[in-house]
Amino acid sequence: MEKITEKLLLEKGSPKTNKLEQIQTLNLSRLALKSQDLPVRLLSRLQCLERWDLSGNRLQELPKNLELPALRYLDLSDNQLEDVTTLESLSNLEELKMEDNLYITVSDNYKLMALLPKLRIHNGKDVSTTANHLRYVYTENLRTRIIAVWEKSFCLPDPITAEKMSALEKDFVNTARQQVKFGPSSVSDFTKWRVENIAKEYLHSLTEPKKEPESKESTDTKENYGVSTPTKRKQTASVDAGIRLTPRKKLRADLPASPVEASPRKSSLRKLETLTQTSAVRMSPRKISQPPSTPTRGQMTPRRGATTARQTKEDDGAQKKQKNRTDADMLSTMKSPSKTQPVCLKPLHVLQCHSKQDSSEDFSTQLWACAFQPMPDFNATGGGSRLVATCGGDSLCVIDCETGLVMKKYKVPGEEFFSLAWSTVLMSREGGASAQHCSILAAGGKKGLVKLIHPRNNMAYGEFQASRKALSVLRFNHRQGNFLFTGSYDNKIVMWDIGGVDSQYNYKVVQLLVLEISATPLHICLPPTSPSSHLLTACEDGLHCYNTQLGTNNTKSRSEEMEITFPIYKKEDKHHDYHTIDGLSFLTDDIVASKNYMHGSIYLWSWSRTKAQRPDKKDRTVCAVVLAELQWANTEIPYLALNTCPGRAYIVCGDDKGRLWTYHVNDLQKNRFQTGKPILPTEVLEWPTPVRKGIGLVEGPTINSVAMDPELHYLVALSDKNMVIVWKREKSS
Repeated sequence: MEKITEKLLLEKGSPKTNKLEQIQTLNLSRLALKSQDLPVRLLSRLQCLERWDLSGNRLQELPKNLELPALRYLDLSDNQLEDVTTLESLSNLEELKMEDNLYITVSDNYKLMALLPKLRIHNGKDVSTTANHLRYVYTENLRTRIIAVWEKSFCLPDPITAEKMSALEKDFVNTARQQVKFGPSSVSDFTKWRVENIAKEYLHSLTEPKKEPESKESTDTKENYGVSTPTKRKQTASVDAGIRLTPRKKLRADLPASPVEASPRKSSLRKLETLTQTSAVRMSPRKISQPPSTPTRGQMTPRRGATTARQTKEDDGAQKKQKNRTDADMLSTMKSPSKTQPVCLKPLHVLQCHSKQDSSEDFSTQLWACAFQPMPDFNATGGGSRLVATCGGDSLCVIDCETGLVMKKYKVPGEEFFSLAWSTVLMSREGGASAQHCSILAAGGKKGLVKLIHPRNNMAYGEFQASRKALSVLRFNHRQGNFLFTGSYDNKIVMWDIGGVDSQYNYKVVQLLVLEISATPLHICLPPTSPSSHLLTACEDGLHCYNTQLGTNNTKSRSEEMEITFPIYKKEDKHHDYHTIDGLSFLTDDIVASKNYMHGSIYLWSWSRTKAQRPDKKDRTVCAVVLAELQWANTEIPYLALNTCPGRAYIVCGDDKGRLWTYHVNDLQKNRFQTGKPILPTEVLEWPTPVRKGIGLVEGPTINSVAMDPELHYLVALSDKNMVIVWKREKSS
């Protein structure tokens, strides 16, 4: 008689339902189950299962090829496990319990870390740093030695036959297992197992069709280790109106140098400063009675019969499938069918919360970056909250958008913060309790230090020196929240594994990868569908693409894969340089919004169709497959960053007059595109003109950065005059 039936699974699972596909938690502990009692076909229907308790049974192994894509937590403690390799199919597993399995060795634990790419918590301890060392560093050392064995003693047969390859594989694998010695003897079983797998993979790669090789690694360059400060935009500057210069030469000035301080030990935790409502200077937004100076939605319907879109010129490879597909049709595939109406945003709060010495007279501190806290789900990409983090000057704030209260504030005297990023990591707990997800903030700036903060517990729990020069941008991998990218003014992007934390806030940071950039990185974007293999960076000399796949190259340093160019480059002359990309964000899994300095427009282009092109062999460039061009402000002020809200199909970018240019792409698609003419904005939100007592109206500042929560309930804009402006969506929209 079968022990595991559909009826039993429904009884033991939760939430209570009559469908296996809806079960999220399952407790099958202490049922005296053996391996043969687990029916793969029946269990594979648990497609939403996230937590599974199989403790206290008699399992010797889990069934092979058991596909449970949502499973994050598995308890196999107090069993009789002997083979752990059958767990390989549970590729999304993050936490695993294996205590009280008599036959499990240290080598088996290492095998689990190599087989399960997302495993972070093992037997209640954070093992993410050790696991990533095994997956990448240890593996690359073994691969180097295995290749040396091949090159010394082996070669492919001629002709290649299945029989000869089988004999060659057996001989090569056995030789590699005998000759490759690496690591401590206590894990020799793991090393031999790993060598066998890598040797087979390497041999198969020699007979498979070769992909186009990446550009050769750039030669080592001498580093200038002097303390450097970024050349951010000045608050005020006089510029000859008759001369147009690049951002490097105009409206930029060196910040005062400050010595790089030694990093305090991890155990020296700092409490965050919690502010009351009166700690931030608040101003009342003034409603605008006059009509906006730019067209509104009612004025933007293009003439009938306008050409929908141009066809792309290159149709080879992947583009042949889209030969007859218009750009408008491509934009219409965005997954927001029920949210086609533009929203109505109204100003709600204007705050001065980054003032020097908390002075209400400070209208000079520039604010540079803001981001909404993601809801703490398993992917760290869930719905939004109403908490937004902002940085500028020597402080970082966490603001409640609805109330306008500054909930947390973190100050570092002598620092100037330029960038921040949210992520979700695992926090292990004592007493055998399962790990919990927690939202953390990383922030960096002039000193080259990354500060790690857990706002919920008011704890600044650590820091590390990411660069000897200032940090310009931070970005987490949204699928693997412990991977952090830092861009700096020494023209480098570094990938770090910051791991998780335990209940005492102990943590460990490991450098995984270094990308050599030709100029200062201003923005970093990871493609939504492939965040672990590609990275786009907007720099002062263009838009560059890098391969960031770990384990595919035996060096930590990578050079550029390709540069993406834009049509506006053809109009450059000695007075106009459009190569600085000061805005970059994904609108969908494929559509990218980017902005070239001094262009006055925003490009919408296809990532997949651009990537499908073959780079020029000489300079490795590809031209972006542009889908549309959006009209924006004419200004010579650099670094006015745009942002996107994929859930509402919105793009927003501020200008130098305090206005916010908003574009609802679904709305634009319905009206179709006029060939050769930039698309007008859906709406331009005028500066709310706040009123200060005793001072009067505050004129429109430059908007450096904007952020939106996933459902666009709130929009936050940061200015160069120490003001945070919060806009709220009206309920009717």
